[in-house]
Amino acid sequence: MKILHLSAQKPDSTGSGIYLAQTVAGFARAGNEQAVIAGIGPEDAPVFPEGVAFRPVRFESDELPFPVVGMSNVMPYMATRYCDLTPDMTEQFKAAFFRAVDEALDRFTPDLVVCHHLYLATSVAVHAIKQRVAAGSALSACKVVAICHSTDINQMRMHDLEHSYIVEGMRMLDEALALHAPQAEEIAEVYGIEKERIRVIGTGYDRHQFHREYGLRTEGARRLVYVGKIWRRKGVESLIRAIDQMEECQAPKETVLVGGYSDQSEYDEAYALAQQCRYPVTFAGVVSQDQLIDEYARANVFVLPSFYEGLPLVILEAMGCGCNVVATDLPGIREWLCAQLPDAPFWFVEPPRMETLDTPCESDLPAFETRLADVLANALSAPTPTCDTTVLSWDAVCDRIVG
Repeated sequence: MKILHLSAQKPDSTGSGIYLAQTVAGFARAGNEQAVIAGIGPEDAPVFPEGVAFRPVRFESDELPFPVVGMSNVMPYMATRYCDLTPDMTEQFKAAFFRAVDEALDRFTPDLVVCHHLYLATSVAVHAIKQRVAAGSALSACKVVAICHSTDINQMRMHDLEHSYIVEGMRMLDEALALHAPQAEEIAEVYGIEKERIRVIGTGYDRHQFHREYGLRTEGARRLVYVGKIWRRKGVESLIRAIDQMEECQAPKETVLVGGYSDQSEYDEAYALAQQCRYPVTFAGVVSQDQLIDEYARANVFVLPSFYEGLPLVILEAMGCGCNVVATDLPGIREWLCAQLPDAPFWFVEPPRMETLDTPCESDLPAFETRLADVLANALSAPTPTCDTTVLSWDAVCDRIVG
């Protein structure tokens, strides 16, 4: 097949960027011809597999004189929020992506277009393609799909930027692809897309890198690892408080927190809590992929105590490396994982009540932390059984995208 990929964001940062890069790699392994359109900054130079064409949409340029627009209000790089786009900036954005799509269609004539986020750039692409189809283009057989990453739905609910234009474009998609069943329900509600045109495809992990042959763990070592942003919304402070209340015979002998941060005050508060914790907590910072694999491979348990997630890639990576997994029981995650791997070593923790989408009720946190401590004790004392996670690989995701 000839496959065109589209994202308004950097294709090598954030969860959706990793999703794009890994599916491009998976489709390349299967021998498909590919091209990518993505928004990047002035110094960015993303790397794709050999033979993949790249058409950048360059921000901080004459064409787009502002930073890359981010789907989250807090991005790991300098970014413009969608809610801050002026009418002029919005038209510049739409024109730049329309030109990129138009050029790619002339040069590439794809059989399949895979867009990331049910949002503005995807709507631009759909309108460009459907205009050509209406004019009798050879693209009439081209299938256009878009993958939801949850942040797109959040943007639709937070403000009304180009709301009608986006909804119109999403309703012209051949299919919307969801990470899990509850998200599919949200897609139908927010965009008015018929349920029969929404498929659940899940997410994946790189099984060629993250696998248990790297295993460096020792049974009984009671080593705990967290991977993600050092952020209150990820439950990091609650995790430290949960560990602190555990009995010595149950507590982890070492806890490693892997990841960067964007809020200095929140990081400082988490660090101060860790200094007061009765058991060792180490901040590893941002690490290379090889270092990350080593951290998973040494750990007995991986924990993700988040208050909001789509379908987190880190859970799959940790499982591929043989970790037991503890996670907050958020919508869709348990359902999808258990459907794919019913016998996998999962432990889920009932979340606190939420004041907003990702902000818990403070009064519920002590009980949540006690539940988390109990579940961690169970997971740390359990063996780490062999579990075949091939069904969760990016190659399997690519097969599901094609349908």
